[in-house]
Amino acid sequence: MFYRSLFPRDMFAELDRLQRELQHSYDLSPSIRGIARGGFPAMNIGTTPRSVEIYAFAPGIDPASLDVQIEKGVLTIAGERQVAQPKPEDKATLHIDECFSGRFRRVVTLPDDIDPNSVQANYQDGVLHIRVPRQEAPQPRRISIQ
Repeated sequence: MFYRSLFPRDMFAELDRLQRELQHSYDLSPSIRGIARGGFPAMNIGTTPRSVEIYAFAPGIDPASLDVQIEKGVLTIAGERQVAQPKPEDKATLHIDECFSGRFRRVVTLPDDIDPNSVQANYQDGVLHIRVPRQEAPQPRRISIQ
């Protein structure tokens, strides 16, 4: 007689894997910054001493359909992505659909020392690069007493 367990050999490893998958699926950021994982477009955000660098990975989007705005220290990237789907009259069955389509909006809170009037945005090879320069910090100066 062959005995088969109802549980995997390493039950705790399987539970750990399931917990990671659930956390990855529902992990939301608690701030205005938006969805931490799984959001579209995926973003990388970093800072240098002179600027805030934002990279939004948005392949297949017409740059003219993107809307980038800065208001009160908040950067908003919005747009819509159209993905080609089989037409209903083709009677095709879609088995896997992993591409995001539809309207999207990502919001990023920026530091207080940015210069919103000098923002540059470039879209190349499916990557939107936004460079937000920082304002020069006022330098201390010595005041002579007369």
